[in-house]
Amino acid sequence: MTSIAIEGVSRAFGSVRAVREVSLLIGDGEFFTLLGPSGCGKTTLLRMIAGFAELDAGSISFGERRIDRLPPHRRNTGMVFQNYAIFPNLDVAGNVAYGLKARRVAGAEIARRVEEALKLVHLEGMDGRWPHQLSGGQLQRVAIGRALILSPRLLVADEAVSKLDVSVRAQILNLLKDVRQANGLSILFVTHDLHVARYLCDRIGVMYFGKLVEIGRTEDVLVSPRHPYTQALVDTLKEDDAAIPDGETAMAPPSTTGCRYASRCAHAIARCVEAHPELVEIADGHATACWRWRELAPVEPNFDLAHER
Repeated sequence: MTSIAIEGVSRAFGSVRAVREVSLLIGDGEFFTLLGPSGCGKTTLLRMIAGFAELDAGSISFGERRIDRLPPHRRNTGMVFQNYAIFPNLDVAGNVAYGLKARRVAGAEIARRVEEALKLVHLEGMDGRWPHQLSGGQLQRVAIGRALILSPRLLVADEAVSKLDVSVRAQILNLLKDVRQANGLSILFVTHDLHVARYLCDRIGVMYFGKLVEIGRTEDVLVSPRHPYTQALVDTLKEDDAAIPDGETAMAPPSTTGCRYASRCAHAIARCVEAHPELVEIADGHATACWRWRELAPVEPNFDLAHER
């Protein structure tokens, strides 16, 4: 059964269209990563799934149950924020237990589940510490514990390791892998780090200017990208920091009414500036939104956008 189905989801802030008709299926127990430049709509999409931002159009469902009309605490999701979002006036136990208290769970049950959650995130014996006494890695573990104590079906994590140093980052990534394996949890992860994506996830979705431009298995996307923007991302793997290059964002839209990447694309053809291509499957489980690929691939079967220069 599909863990989550996102269908035609859109969101605008005034005249700015942050997310544009995004559709995505995430399977039970799947680790799915969203890549893309700052301002491309990744965080807005996660917030809509978790219930912290409303949809202008579309729907979000768990199996047969539509959840986008439910408040956050009834969606069976847990969210880990980039900036930890830890309450400074609560100790570790109070932060981890926050969601259960909001749901009026009995005190004895809260104590038991807090103990289990702290053990899961390797913070045993730290229940009485205050946020100012914790390192960045420990704060993120608290945030993960707070999300997991709710026994969510889906964990959404927004740049959960971006503020951590390399050694602590590895610990948190291994923690996420362990938690997923132990609980059969689905995870939707946003990152700017392609190495992290390759290490963690089953599939990758690439977003550009509020649209999904490529989806596929991790190795398919990173070894044989089919969208020109994805190719630009893959090229950064040659750099030490593997930072995703910025492009136009929702706050600085390109002038074209067609593909949002056309003005920056060396492979653009006339149709690219006339109409925006939709995602089309070009191989088993591998889809792209690219007019050039769709029009030339049937005529020139050896055409490979990943290697054309």
